Parts: sequence; structure tokens; C-alpha cells
Amino acid sequence: MIRLPFIRFDADVPTPSYAHEHDAGLDLVCTRDITLEPGERALVGTGIGIELPEGHAGFVHPRSGLAAKHGITVVNAPGTVDAGYRGEIKVCLLNTDREATWSAERGERIAQLVVQPVVHCEPVEVDELSGSERGVGGHGSTGG
Repeated sequence: MIRLPFIRFDADVPTPSYAHEHDAGLDLVCTRDITLEPGERALVGTGIGIELPEGHAGFVHPRSGLAAKHGITVVNAPGTVDAGYRGEIKVCLLNTDREATWSAERGERIAQLVVQPVVHCEPVEVDELSGSERGVGGHGSTGG
């Protein structure tokens, strides 16, 4: 387990935590009451900043329950938090429901943060790429 130093930009937000022992994402909460009309989006603060270890990044994912029950998602999912960023983590939420308004009260869980190692690569231009079974087949080329 790695240490994840964090600060509170809002003294009342809870410590980021996992809801269950083996969960992948730390819960992030909103720092204000929010209401999103159908199709509306908003940038919402979480009240925390983190210091990711070198070679890691944080990825802000939607909460599956909010997505399934209310159509609430993260617009740029997953949002990327780079290791050098020290500001407040904010989440760009979107209400995809066509009819229902969605509301959350201050302190409610709105997203989750997954911390992962990041591999840096050196882009090298070549004349052609090696062949593969899939080749150049794109979206939908494997069925479904």
C-alpha cells in the first residue's frame, strides 16, 4: 500500500476512504449542495488536494450507482490528476437523464479516485507498424 498525503481545502470534508476493503476507488464528496437539470453539467469541488507519488496518476471515475440510478456521470471520465498537481480535485458532473433533475447535498459521494502507476514512453516514429491479428479494425470490428 502506498501513502497518499492529502490536504483539506474544506475543513469539514471527510478523509477520502474506500467504502469496502477491496474497492479500487477512494470516495470523493461534493463541498456544496448541487442540482443538475436534465442535460446540465457543473464543475464541483471535492475539498481535497493530494500529493501523488512520482510515477502515479489519479483517475476520477463516475460512481456506478449514480450512473445506473440517475444518469450522473463524469464528463471527461476518467478525469486525470497528474502527480505534480496540488490544487483542489474538482469533478465535472453531467446529468444524462432526459427528464429527471438530480440533486446532491454537501458531503454526498459524487465520484471515486483510482490511483494507478503510470508508464512513460518515448514516441518513436516508424515507417510502418508490425502486423497483428486485429490489424486496423476499429470501433465495433470485433463484434457486438
